[in-house]
Amino acid sequence: MPRAFAALLLLGGGLVHAAEESAAGHHVARVALGGAGGFVILSKTGITDVPASDVTGNVGTSPITGAADHLSCAEVTGKIYSVDNAGPAPCSIRSPAKLTTAVGDMQTAYTDAAGRPPTVTELGAGNIGGLTLAPGVYSWSTNVTIPTNVALKGGAHAVWIFQISKNLVVSGGKAVVLRGKARARNVFWQVAGKTTLGTTSHVEGSILCKTLIAMKTGASIKGRLLSQTAVTLQMNSITAP
Repeated sequence: MPRAFAALLLLGGGLVHAAEESAAGHHVARVALGGAGGFVILSKTGITDVPASDVTGNVGTSPITGAADHLSCAEVTGKIYSVDNAGPAPCSIRSPAKLTTAVGDMQTAYTDAAGRPPTVTELGAGNIGGLTLAPGVYSWSTNVTIPTNVALKGGAHAVWIFQISKNLVVSGGKAVVLRGKARARNVFWQVAGKTTLGTTSHVEGSILCKTLIAMKTGASIKGRLLSQTAVTLQMNSITAP
């Protein structure tokens, strides 16, 4: 049995995953986001939006034209960057070089996160609902589902990296919850497939997604939506970690 599975304890009707500190990732380095870290939403193929969403932080689309960013200026407390002059008026800023760097850094960060040696593999066969997860690098060859709340518990410098080979699905009304001194800025979701955040669900951390990130009505995130394809919003709240 891998060292990372030090204990699986039944507590309060849910499984608590207690990993050894030496194996669980207190020494795991954060994923360096580079220029992508300056954005809460970064998309290569566009952002659709059912208003009104509430976005706190910078937004960018590249290499797609700014016309593919359907957020309005009133919905964003931050700056909206586009590769051309077709972004949301009147606030969009034309900055193709900045966006090219940010998108390149987003892709580098995705590759970095995907390449980290895992400390835990195939936990729960992809169903992590009800678990409390210690810091570490978690890897799955399957979809990952969160049908009930999942907690991340650790110190202020603890890091979680989730490597998901297929899709990430958070059920409606469910949440990723931080406990102890865990911080959203130290949580990274590397998703090769599609990410779906169900109606009124909540997630903590930066999502580095190879394909679509879809937020359903009223879903929220304290973190970043960094998509190599599109981001779809429906009256959502996105806040920088």
